[in-house]
Amino acid sequence: MGQRRLSLIDRVITEVDSVMRTITNRGNQAGRSSPAEGHRDTELSERERTHVAGLMRVNHTGEVCAQALYQGQALTARLPTVREEMQQAAEEEIDHLVWCEERLRELGSHTSYLNPAWYGMSFALGAIAGAIGDEVSLGFVAATEERVCNHLKDHLKQLPGEDRKSQLILQQMLEDEQRHGENALAAGGTDFPKPVKDAMTTVSQVMTRTSYRI
Repeated sequence: MGQRRLSLIDRVITEVDSVMRTITNRGNQAGRSSPAEGHRDTELSERERTHVAGLMRVNHTGEVCAQALYQGQALTARLPTVREEMQQAAEEEIDHLVWCEERLRELGSHTSYLNPAWYGMSFALGAIAGAIGDEVSLGFVAATEERVCNHLKDHLKQLPGEDRKSQLILQQMLEDEQRHGENALAAGGTDFPKPVKDAMTTVSQVMTRTSYRI
């Protein structure tokens, strides 16, 4: 017998489980070891530690949003190949989620208290994009990853030079995010016009400013 195709209800149940694991920071396990594993932590001043924690909190929230985006799109994607691509990307993003959370604990800090709200908004956007069509859905992924890569590059410049652990995490995340964006375009995603990307940048800036502090 062939593999049973999941119904919409089955997929909803699966996504609810993913939602709870993502917003509660429980149950997620990285498929890859953290790039920072085996590296000694460095002595940071209180001001540096607070700043690094803020940056890592922003990146953790970004990964929460990425999970929500991919899960929403996978739920409404029309082609099975696109759905599988979304699910595979979401699995890699779980690594980022776990790595950022681990680093925040090492820094004595916490994830953003606003993550449930950001998750809900991102899931809705992903589901809408997936319902419109796979080309738009994949294009939304590519445009989102472009915004994420810009954040990561900026954060790498802001990290203290001696904070090797955070640097290694963000460098690997940047490599993965660039690949996800390229894959989305290669799979037939629409390259969004600049005004749309600018609007997405404005929204991401609101998320960045709030998650850095809260």
